[in-house]
Amino acid sequence: MNTNNTASYKESPPQAAEKVYRTFEDLQVYQLAREFRKTMYRINRQLPAFEKFELGSQIRRAAVSLTNNIADGHGRFHYLEQIKFCLNARGSLEELLDDLNICKDESYLSAVEIDGAKQEGWRVHQLLNGYMRWLRARKQGASAELREIAPADGFTDEELENLLEEPAAASTLQRFNASTK
Repeated sequence: MNTNNTASYKESPPQAAEKVYRTFEDLQVYQLAREFRKTMYRINRQLPAFEKFELGSQIRRAAVSLTNNIADGHGRFHYLEQIKFCLNARGSLEELLDDLNICKDESYLSAVEIDGAKQEGWRVHQLLNGYMRWLRARKQGASAELREIAPADGFTDEELENLLEEPAAASTLQRFNASTK
């Protein structure tokens, strides 16, 4: 052991500067979702003409919904509301993954192109799940939460927690879906 430099092992390693998240555009999940949206728009432009207003329209709406929900959730001050919007984004993402299955089943695109897009989509899925885990942890460890006087969606904190933690019954899902329309 080198006794000339004994203090070096006692010092903590330099901390990497923490990234400051000021807007939704700073979130890695948003950035990757945005790239996936662009991929889906490119795929949309390759669809046959008769699908432009059917499947194509559906792809465009779901792709926009994916990034819009991440942005909208980020604008909410309550963690549970942020999670709710992430769940909506994840639903739109899964819809897009199914649209890719349709493209594959109908041979609209090569299997390689579809598989690449699906891998990109599943990576967004992983990041969304990780972001929601982070939000849940922040909610549990947060000492001061900003709250709106009345929840915008009509759900109490307890009802939102139940939606996230318990297997949902059909009536709960119906109420949740009805409140998001």
